[in-house]
Amino acid sequence: MSKPTPLSGFPEWLPQQRLIEQEILGRVRRTFELYGFAPLETRAVEPLDQLLRKGETSKEVYVLRRLQADENDTSDAALGLHFDLTVPFARFVLENAGKLQFPFRRYQIQKVWRGERPQEGRYREFYQADIDIVDRDTLPAHYEAEIPLVIGDALSGLPIPRVTVQVNNRKVLEGFYRGLGIDSTEDVLRQVDKLDKIGPAKVVELLKNQGLSEAQATQVLKLAEIKAADSSFADQVKQLGVSDPLLDEGLEELVRVVDTAVAEKPGLIVADLRIARGLDYYTGTVYETLLEGYERFGSISSGGRYDNLATAGKDVFPGVGISIGVTRLLAILFGRDALTASRSVPTCVLVAVNSEEERPRSVAAAAALRRNGIPTEVAPSAAKFGKQIRYAERRGIPYVWFPGESGSVKDIRSGEQVDADAATWAPPQEDLRPIVSGTA
Repeated sequence: MSKPTPLSGFPEWLPQQRLIEQEILGRVRRTFELYGFAPLETRAVEPLDQLLRKGETSKEVYVLRRLQADENDTSDAALGLHFDLTVPFARFVLENAGKLQFPFRRYQIQKVWRGERPQEGRYREFYQADIDIVDRDTLPAHYEAEIPLVIGDALSGLPIPRVTVQVNNRKVLEGFYRGLGIDSTEDVLRQVDKLDKIGPAKVVELLKNQGLSEAQATQVLKLAEIKAADSSFADQVKQLGVSDPLLDEGLEELVRVVDTAVAEKPGLIVADLRIARGLDYYTGTVYETLLEGYERFGSISSGGRYDNLATAGKDVFPGVGISIGVTRLLAILFGRDALTASRSVPTCVLVAVNSEEERPRSVAAAAALRRNGIPTEVAPSAAKFGKQIRYAERRGIPYVWFPGESGSVKDIRSGEQVDADAATWAPPQEDLRPIVSGTA
């Protein structure tokens, strides 16, 4: 077999990195459950008409096709891999509405696939960790204020730099544009969403190409320049002299979100009126999250309010949610050695083997340790004890167990060795599992 060629955009972590990923996912999961979100997993494929019905996603969807499919067999022709977890969640809600209790709170941690151009922090296969709250007919606005608090807790519990959740409201943007006499608000939103990538001068040029006057384009940019860590942004918007009922509604909702966060978690939120979010299904509050020191990589956690994504006839299920780009976050930090684990294996204890004839005694000691919840493995060979200890050192295993009539355990970091009973001994809590820490 020839040497395999790596596939760009499909990350495969080394064992130590995978340990870190699992620890991060576990902490995020526990935080979500603390807030009452229930676990959910949806299928990996969805009908293409569902995947493509909202947002500019047609170029990102991977289409599913069987290699040996008959030319006349079209059963798989209309299926694609999901590119996010919100669209399949909306479909799940519609299919199972009669079995769910509303408001329905769910978290979902799965892989998704996007046909993007691979680059640092952007992949074609990656983990997302989502939370959403969906209700029937109407969704109280206070949930829009709750979502960033949950994500703030989830991310602040990780060994990563401080995060800031940037918030805006699509109603503020659309209402402001309407107040300027702009009809095609969605086109303007798409251009404003490009500000960080191409800069204000090019955005103005794009806006004028869409038919906006110089004065209108200037006002659009003035709105996008407003940023505040408290509700003072509302006064700044009003000073621009634009009025519209939808603008007033959006400002009121955004003030509520910001005031709630300021009261509960000062410093977590910044109102940034350039945030638009590219997907078309957002209708209210939108969120983007920046990692301190890594702002140039863009948002690591995004989402927003959607009122029309989950609809079937007269049944409407508005919702609000946010997604953590777990793989994106980890890849950025791995690339700078900013996350480490105290060891590269789960093993806490290596049980030495005196001789191959006495291996059953070592296996029995290992079984006793595992019954106490201690990750344990048995030495691969009955080599000299010094060699077995060096094997443990290379893998970061902190303890070596020596079986005998009574048994003893050695902390190979300090050299301390004590007699112990495998049925009752336990290591310090900090040694039981690998410890994940940040270095930046």
